[in-house]
Amino acid sequence: MVDQRLIDGYAEAMLAIAEAEDAVAKVEDELYGFVRAMEADPKLREGLVDEAVPTANRKAVIREVMGDRADPVTVNLLCFAIDAGHARDLPHIVDALAARAASGRAQRLAEVRTAVPLTEEQRARLTAALEQAMGGPVDLQVVVDPTVVGGMVARVGDEVLDGTVRSRLEEARHRLGS
Repeated sequence: MVDQRLIDGYAEAMLAIAEAEDAVAKVEDELYGFVRAMEADPKLREGLVDEAVPTANRKAVIREVMGDRADPVTVNLLCFAIDAGHARDLPHIVDALAARAASGRAQRLAEVRTAVPLTEEQRARLTAALEQAMGGPVDLQVVVDPTVVGGMVARVGDEVLDGTVRSRLEEARHRLGS
C-alpha cells in the first residue's frame, strides 16, 4: 500500500532541492527517465528494491546506470531514496514530483511513450498538438518504450491518446468484424 503522505513529502523535498540547485527541468527529466527504465527492467528494479542487497551496492548501480551524463543532484536524490529505504516508492515519488513541477509552471503533465527518441522538432510539434488538444500548456515527458511498435501513446491526466500502430490495427480488425 502506498503512503501518499510519504510520497508527497519526498516529492516536495526532492523538488525543493532541485529548485535550490536551479536544476528542476534536468533533474525532473532524469528522474522520470530513470524510474521508467527501472519499471521496464525487472532485473534493475529487483536489484534496487531488494533490501538484502547492501545499500552501497544499490547506490553503485545507480551511479553506474546514470553515469557522468546525469546531473549530480539527480544521482544524489536517487541515492538518498535508497538510503532512506524507499527505492520501491521511487516511481510514485517521481510521478508526484513531476506533477508538482508541472503544476508549478501552470502546466499539465503529458507522458508520451514512443519506440524511439524524439528530435527537438518532433517534441515541439507534439507539445503544440497536445496543448491544442488539451486546451492549455503541457509539460512533455517522453519515455522510450520498445514495446510501442510504432507511433505513440500520450497520457495527460485521465486522457489517453493512443496513436500506436497496434491500436490502429486493432481498430481496423474491429471494423472488419474479425
